[in-house]
Amino acid sequence: MSATDSPRLSSLLSTLCRREALLTLPAQEAHVPAARHFAADLLETWSVPESERDSAVLIVDELAANAARYGRERMTLLLVLDLGTLHIVVSDSGTAVERPRPDIAPDEHGRGTGIVQCLAESTEIHQTRSGREVRACLRCSA
Repeated sequence: MSATDSPRLSSLLSTLCRREALLTLPAQEAHVPAARHFAADLLETWSVPESERDSAVLIVDELAANAARYGRERMTLLLVLDLGTLHIVVSDSGTAVERPRPDIAPDEHGRGTGIVQCLAESTEIHQTRSGREVRACLRCSA
């Protein structure tokens, strides 16, 4: 049997290439820098190139800031590096976010999700039973 025919070998290689880390913090703006530093240090440890790391850290910063602003109790950051894709998942214990109000200037609120959408290859927002979950994916050459 060749290596390419073995589903177990493929699964093992996928598992060996996969890295993940989880951080849970109180949903408070004072803890956003901790999420940002955690991501920066971890991605450097995982040998993510600086330009990709900078984009990922900015995404983490924006998503954590939103989670701190709209979450009630906690926010969770999950980073998964798997087969050339970095998955950034930020969840919080908040309720659905209202749409931007037309009487608020766009330069004051709402740029964070736009920044995330520009930097990420894909984004998804899900309302869960316990709160919100935002996923952003980036191609990564690490």
